[in-house]
Amino acid sequence: MLKKILSIAGKPGLYKLVSTSKTLTLVESLIDKKRIPIYPQEKIVSLGEIAIYTMEDEIPLKDVFTKIKENENGGKIADEHKSNNKKLFSFFETVLPTYDKEKVYASDIKKIVNWYNLLIENNIDFEVEEPIEGSDADKDEENAEESTKK
Repeated sequence: MLKKILSIAGKPGLYKLVSTSKTLTLVESLIDKKRIPIYPQEKIVSLGEIAIYTMEDEIPLKDVFTKIKENENGGKIADEHKSNNKKLFSFFETVLPTYDKEKVYASDIKKIVNWYNLLIENNIDFEVEEPIEGSDADKDEENAEESTKK
């Protein structure tokens, strides 16, 4: 599900992908549910493509959200964790103890916290596995469709 949730540079919050064409992308804000067009020159990032640096490797944002959900018992993150940077880093360390303290900044953690709360408010299930485009399952489906057409 995170592949269809977008962050757009210069715009607050998150957006759900509605449709795409050659000239624009139509998105819906998770904050106010308004639909707006996004043009190719605007920077769009899918949450499914974001990863967080750890000491060993990178961990997908989906896995970080899952750890936060377990830590918060499925609820929103309390505002007290966002009150200052010290509490923010302390909270994030309980969720992901191996995060890279040199590469992950307070602003990154604030975004993650805000995004997580938006996803929870909108009942978006980020734990659902998404099929990978071009995977063997997709190819098997295409082959099955082609063989039935013959």
